[in-house]
Amino acid sequence: MAAAPPEAPAGAAAARRLARGCWSAFWDYETPKVIVVRNRRLGVVYRAVQLLILLYFVWYVFVVQKSYQDSETGPESSVITKVKGITASRHKVWDVEEYVKPPEGGSVFSIITRIEVTPFQTLGKCPESIKVHSATCHSDSDCVAGELDMLGNGLRTGRCVPYYFGTSKTCEVSGWCPVEDGASVSQFLGKMAPNFTILIKNSIHYPKFQFSKGNLASRKDDYLKRCTFDHVSDPYCPIFKLGFIVEQAGENFTELAHRGGVIGAIINWDCDLDLSASECNPKYSFRRLDPKHVPASSGYNFRFAKYYKINGTTTRTLIKAYGIRIDVIVHGQAGKFSLIPTIINLATALTSIGVGSFLCDWILLTFMNKNKVYSHKKFDKVCTPRQPTSSWPVTLALALGQAPPQPSPLSGQEGWQGAKQGPGIWPPRPCPVSALSEQMVAAPASGLAQQDSTPADPRGLAQL
Repeated sequence: MAAAPPEAPAGAAAARRLARGCWSAFWDYETPKVIVVRNRRLGVVYRAVQLLILLYFVWYVFVVQKSYQDSETGPESSVITKVKGITASRHKVWDVEEYVKPPEGGSVFSIITRIEVTPFQTLGKCPESIKVHSATCHSDSDCVAGELDMLGNGLRTGRCVPYYFGTSKTCEVSGWCPVEDGASVSQFLGKMAPNFTILIKNSIHYPKFQFSKGNLASRKDDYLKRCTFDHVSDPYCPIFKLGFIVEQAGENFTELAHRGGVIGAIINWDCDLDLSASECNPKYSFRRLDPKHVPASSGYNFRFAKYYKINGTTTRTLIKAYGIRIDVIVHGQAGKFSLIPTIINLATALTSIGVGSFLCDWILLTFMNKNKVYSHKKFDKVCTPRQPTSSWPVTLALALGQAPPQPSPLSGQEGWQGAKQGPGIWPPRPCPVSALSEQMVAAPASGLAQQDSTPADPRGLAQL
């Protein structure tokens, strides 16, 4: 007697059933079913959500953001600057060639407002600055000969010598003497500096739209020689007073001139090219860029030297300059109507309106008292017969979801047998009904039975 084949494990059988179910569900077709729910509160929620979405797209997306336009950011830009004015310190008169660095007139330049001058420096030996770390000493043993401090002013000789003033001693160095802290003299140039005028000439170009414009008035008279900027009366006269720039940045001029700082002159070109070119105008703003509240990095200064010879000896004047640095920053965005972004945003708006239906369906299926009734009405399953048929009209009707022609006028078991023996026509097969659906349908006193007995809506919509 042959042995019975071993049975497959329960897990493998369950996996095969799951795989068959997934494969069968993959080929299912889903189509929406329209159901009218007569509930005033739910209708208010539905229309309110739709209204909010519509307002968002109409007002914010299309009006504020102008999403119907094709845009370009970061225009190609050119900046030329020119400073004019004179000022005086205690000992001399200063003109533009001396207090503007660098003199080329680029987008970044500095205006010197205070200097610390160390005159008549020559190569020799002198005490190191007391501000240098480990420069203070008591004897020669505290100073190492040949040591070079990167933050110092020269090469140490190994001697401990008296400082320039006071009773302190520092290590002697070989370099430019005297060192900066030992003999510097401070001079303030900011007395007339608020009246300095700064011309900022700027031109921009948007290559995508082939649009170019500048910030100067196209006039042939001497308009630029007698005007200063005013955003109402003279918007195309880009000549600013230094005091006006500092005031617009919210700074105190005296304090800024004493310690130095960095001011950003920001030119913004936001242009709607659907309008005329005269509507595309530059907007100016000013703000401080360096961190003034951080003591370690507050202020702005730099050093330079002027060299000359006295009796054949090379001599220099070291200048530590404090000033106001101006950084001209240009940015902007141009937009013009384009069909592609308009279609994309309209499609997004129409699709987003469906969020109201999703929200109301979730409320119905989750929080409503008759959520089971709604679920039963919303989700239906229609099955087609598995047996093949030799009648092509029946096959086409079943493929299109239509009812096939009746095989015969028989009823009951006889009709089934007659249909089965007919010319290859099989009647539709009932779908499997879940336990929950069977319980709901079989309950004679339930609300669902009453709803099923209600006549169909004449417009083809089921009513809840």
